[in-house]
Amino acid sequence: MTENPLAHRLDYTLDELDDGALTASPLALLRRWLDDASDLPEPNAMVVSTVDAEARPTSRTVLLRGVDDDGALWFFTNRLSRKGRALAANPSVSILFPWYALQRQVIVLGTATPLPAERDDAYFASRPRGSQLSAWASHQSEPVASRAALEEQMAELGARFPGDEPVPRPPHWGGYRVDAREIEFWQGRPSRLHDRIVFTRDDPAGEWAAVRRQP
Repeated sequence: MTENPLAHRLDYTLDELDDGALTASPLALLRRWLDDASDLPEPNAMVVSTVDAEARPTSRTVLLRGVDDDGALWFFTNRLSRKGRALAANPSVSILFPWYALQRQVIVLGTATPLPAERDDAYFASRPRGSQLSAWASHQSEPVASRAALEEQMAELGARFPGDEPVPRPPHWGGYRVDAREIEFWQGRPSRLHDRIVFTRDDPAGEWAAVRRQP
């Protein structure tokens, strides 16, 4: 008989997050956990959830590209994509780092605002050439007739910017900074009596307050 994968249960075994975590900097703790995840595939992958103008939630995985000292996380995307349109309608976001292999997760709640053009330009210039071309070729989230049609769009962009010619940043492509107002650190513990340490602040320039929540 085939084992039912839904019946599998993992016994979490991590040590306790002691009360000293309540007095720590959430940014320092986030950076430490990111370092701890560095051996995982795509350790900076995060699930970004948005709500559009019709109050419909959607989630997708993007890559964290930086954490500012003031507590803002930033990522890049096509601003005409589904997520970009949702953020234009409602800038509130939820971010999840799902580090299952480490028995940890981090949830960040905050507000997204577009990054300045100079930061967009600097990051776009650092991308591999193929990624630069695909930012032009892909009308992200829009229907496409076939994979062949998508490849044809890419080939046309290769002809438009041949050889080593610099590829400019598309005007619709750029980054967002998410100013965190809440950061929750979750760590698996035996008997499902998990640890949850939550940091909150009233505004991006405010002080963090920490509390332990029941699992």
